[in-house]
Amino acid sequence: MADRETRPTTVWSRPERGARGPAPERSRTQITAAALALADAEGLAAVSMRALAQRLGTGPASLYRYVGSRDELLDLMADAVAAEVDLSGPAGGDWLDDLVGLALQSRDAHVRHPWLADMNDRRGEVLGPHAVDYLDHALGILAPAPGTAGQKLEAIGLLGGLAVLFARREAAATSTGDPAADDLSPGDLSAGHPSPGDPAARAAHLAAVAAEGRHPHLLAALTAAGAPPPADRDALFVTLLRRLLPAMLGQGEP
Repeated sequence: MADRETRPTTVWSRPERGARGPAPERSRTQITAAALALADAEGLAAVSMRALAQRLGTGPASLYRYVGSRDELLDLMADAVAAEVDLSGPAGGDWLDDLVGLALQSRDAHVRHPWLADMNDRRGEVLGPHAVDYLDHALGILAPAPGTAGQKLEAIGLLGGLAVLFARREAAATSTGDPAADDLSPGDLSAGHPSPGDPAARAAHLAAVAAEGRHPHLLAALTAAGAPPPADRDALFVTLLRRLLPAMLGQGEP
């Protein structure tokens, strides 16, 4: 009983709609879907109860019968995106492969919904039922992995952080008109300046700086590293995960 009394109230802990008032015209699922569409089209800042009501052709007051506040609406939106991750697939027998596959799905969800990265910066975000399912599924994948329960939770947090980072890079590349982020634009070529998104140009610049002799540690690291990491985002994302996750769990790189 004490646990029930101290458990924080969330949008999921209340009935979908109060018993009073006229018959329901819509559901939380419909309201959340409209909010997702609005955020995808115009960004998270555009999502307000007033704007959402206009999109649904109703008044803001009617929405408050389903959602108590904008923060609750954002919680519903985050959980709806968590539901896009497919948790139904059977485990493949290799915890690292399965966790990397889960991370790729999470990264793709962030790419589809760029505003989600901004929402992840909110403090006090409530985990909804689908997000809890995701966390439990990830812990199930990690059951045979080495490491403590705390290390496994940290590894899942790292997975989410990298998903956000790579999604933000994808959004930045798209906003500059360079989705591949590894090509040179005609304007840059004609001016003799490589695009800032060109990884080969970045590597060449770093190597040139190191070769000047004023940064011996950088020069030694680049010399020891040999070939640069893969430029393909998927390959780089997977490479980082396969290196970092075993290390966090007390296991050497496979």
